[in-house]
Order: sequence, then structure tokens, then C-alpha cells
Amino acid sequence: MSRPRIRLATAVLASALAIGTLPAAAYAAPSDSAFSSRHHAHTQSADTIRQIPLQGAVNVRDLGGYRTWTGGRVRQGLVYRSDALGKLTAADTTAVAGLGLGKVVDFRIPLEVQYDGADKLPAGLASTARPVSDLGLFGTLMTAIGSGDPVKQEQMLGGGRAEAYMRDIYRAFVTNPENRAQFATTLREIADGNQGPLLYHCTSGKDRTGWMSYLLLSALAVPQDTAEGDYLASNTFRATYDAQVRAGLKASGRMQNPDLLIPLQEVRQDYLDAATTQMEADYGSLYGYLTDGLGLDLRTLAKLQAKMVR
Repeated sequence: MSRPRIRLATAVLASALAIGTLPAAAYAAPSDSAFSSRHHAHTQSADTIRQIPLQGAVNVRDLGGYRTWTGGRVRQGLVYRSDALGKLTAADTTAVAGLGLGKVVDFRIPLEVQYDGADKLPAGLASTARPVSDLGLFGTLMTAIGSGDPVKQEQMLGGGRAEAYMRDIYRAFVTNPENRAQFATTLREIADGNQGPLLYHCTSGKDRTGWMSYLLLSALAVPQDTAEGDYLASNTFRATYDAQVRAGLKASGRMQNPDLLIPLQEVRQDYLDAATTQMEADYGSLYGYLTDGLGLDLRTLAKLQAKMVR
């Protein structure tokens, strides 16, 4: 385990002890050798990703169930991640009502909401707009597709430009102060003991939502390979739908080469690495990003741990 991650977990657990939220015997800071043994056990017995099957959204999951290297397990039924909820069926909204959500956070920018529609939620539940910048990607994508011009589309998205755009977006999760404020507010709400179950989402539930989920799981001392696995799983859940989108664009004549969209539709390790590398450059570690970048104090991190891990 890297020393920055050990420092993060040790600081969180120490502060939890200070405010009396965790039993002292439960959390001795692990040695590197102890972590290696526990990490090996994690990789041998993979955690199950808990998808919530809906007709109008394909990437809806309960973030609970993952084990932590401290020996705990993330509680189920408290935090959910998803793609946009504007196409839910009546049966879907009934299923969502069964989650008992207290809050839905929408990371989409206004242009995305205007194009895809507002969330369809159970009666009495409204989404909270908390836009995280996409650096103009959605508008660029609509311009490229709307042009119907294969040469222009290649110029805008080909030659590695789409991949570079994605890496820039991920770096902005770290460098953009407005983005940091949105993630920080959401983490504070999750930590709030008076806040009921919470769901957050963006359009595809993979980039802004993926970074938010990676942060949350990492702050809860979920092993790095597990947190990365949750992030990368969007490719599995979205594969069929995204292939249908590409096929539809080709059949309609709007794109001769819809595979130009694949780098934008997928999550990739190097996208996540772009964010974490920026995080380490700017703040030294995940702990620095959470405390200095997001402004979360140790008490909040301890409350997050106490609420989310059993």
C-alpha cells in the first residue's frame, strides 16, 4: 500500500477515535506487510458489483458491499451511482422509489439536461443540480455529429483528439475549483448522519460519477484495485447500449465512422490516471486532495467512515 494511502486511512481512523465514533481495537494502522497479505485475499475473492437493473438506465449500482483493508465492509443501501434518469419507465420509478432515496444529485451541465431531459423520479423527490464541467465536450460532440461531415468529424475526434479531450476533463476534476466544490459538497452530504440514502449521476454515469465513486471508495479505505474495478465496470454495463448508439448513427447516415465515439463512450485506466497524477502533482496525495483540495476536515472524513463502513 502506498504511504499516502496509509496516511489517509490512519488520519481518518485516528480522528474517528478522537470523536468516539469507532472502537479503538478495530483499527490499528496496518504495516505494509500486513496490507500485502490482506490485499492478496481481496484479489483472490473479488467483490461483487451490485447493479440495479432498470429499463431506462443501464449503469445504476449500489456502491455498498465492497470490503476495506481495515476489515470492514461498505454498507449497502446508502449511496448509489447511475447514469441519467430522464428515460425511466413507470416500472423503473417504482423500483427507484424502493431505494428510499433522500437525495438525487445531478452532475450534468444545463446543456445536457436540456438535450436529454430532466430526471424522472418518484413523487416527492427532485434532483439537485450540481453541474461539473465537461470542458465543452457535450457541445463539441453535438456539433461533430450534427455536421454529418465525416471529414469534420475526423478532424474533431480522430487522431487521438478524443482521448486527449477525456484526459483534460479528468485533470479538471482536480484543477477546477468549481468542480472540487461540487464533489466536496456531495461527500459532506454522504457523511451527514441525518442524510438518507443518496444517488448521484451524470449523463453516462462513468466519468464525473466514476471519479466521485473512486474518491468515495478510496476515502473509505477500499483497496485501490477494487476502487479502480468499480470505475472500469462502466464499460461492461454500457457496452451494449453504446454499441446500439453507434449503429444507429451509422444507419442514419450521420456518421460514417461512429467508432470515433468509442474513446468518449468508454472509461479507461489512463483517464483515471490523468486525474490521480494531477492530484498528486497539486496536492501530494489523495489525502491532500480531500483535505486541501476539497476542504474536508478530519471530523468529516471520520463521520464518512463511521456512517459508510460496518
